[in-house]
Amino acid sequence: MSQWFTRFANRASVLTGHYLTFLLAFALIVLWAVSGPVFHFSETWQLVINTGTTIITFLMVFLIQNTQNRDALAIHLKLDEIIHAIDAADDAIITVEDQTTEELVLLRKKYEALCNEHDELKARLGLPGANGARAAARR
Repeated sequence: MSQWFTRFANRASVLTGHYLTFLLAFALIVLWAVSGPVFHFSETWQLVINTGTTIITFLMVFLIQNTQNRDALAIHLKLDEIIHAIDAADDAIITVEDQTTEELVLLRKKYEALCNEHDELKARLGLPGANGARAAARR
């Protein structure tokens, strides 16, 4: 069942993200609006669009969340492989997504300090790009 849903979610996200799907949805809204005078702008006429959009939105929330979860996991795994492959990299950073916000803030400060040290070293050596713009740009 999981593989079926994964395939379905992939296909549905590609289909719903296509510009033709947007144009179809837009055309349906225009058709609904134009049909208003025919149905005398009745409550049933309004209920049709409200019910349809609510159902679609409800289902799309879960579909989008599933797709984002898989994409995020795939990106994490790719980055983990890169970290693992580089000898000088800190392997402890692989589990950074499991840390608390406070721990992430401390880690960010650690890396900002490393960047500042690097910029200071470049400045002492007279190398280009030693103006500290990198650390300022991240804030």
